[in-house]
Amino acid sequence: MKVVIATNNKNKVKEFKSILNNENIEFLTLNEIGYHKEIIEDGNSFEENSLIKARQVSKDLGCIAIADDSGLEVYALNMAPGIYSARYSKSGLDEDNNNLLIKNLKGIKDRRARYVCAITIAYPDGKILSQTEYCYGLIIDEKRGKNGFGYDPYFYFEDLDKTFAEISLEEKNKYSHRAKALRKIKELINEDFSIK
Repeated sequence: MKVVIATNNKNKVKEFKSILNNENIEFLTLNEIGYHKEIIEDGNSFEENSLIKARQVSKDLGCIAIADDSGLEVYALNMAPGIYSARYSKSGLDEDNNNLLIKNLKGIKDRRARYVCAITIAYPDGKILSQTEYCYGLIIDEKRGKNGFGYDPYFYFEDLDKTFAEISLEEKNKYSHRAKALRKIKELINEDFSIK
């Protein structure tokens, strides 16, 4: 069985494949399947944007598609950057997004934040499976670590006393918002197809 992962983000694909790994399912990315149509993410929530991506790819290709929409929410910034996490700054580059985040938090003591991940599976017959999960942490002023991507160097995870850029992929796949959502989705996929 083939399932298309509706993203070209190599870091996300790595996390998807490492957790969803199943010998009965072949996971393909948009690039691998030759899909280059622009997907307009104009939803008002992570869940809506995830659904938009999965549903469009499934409809266009006539296959099962899985998509996620994820980002960072900072309590002191009224949960910004939220759904605009990837394009928080004008350039949308990780470094610029992070610099703007730290600038906006200057002088603010409350550094509580959470990562959010909404994952949706869309089937050609219109069936939808979805799951949203969270990972809680704090935003620090100085970046630490070289792993991960996005806001990971500034997202301090108290349980491990490390930022998400300091932990290994194995650790990330145990604790992250995306890992939690993917594990739940994997259970739903396995139940759906009686795959063990």
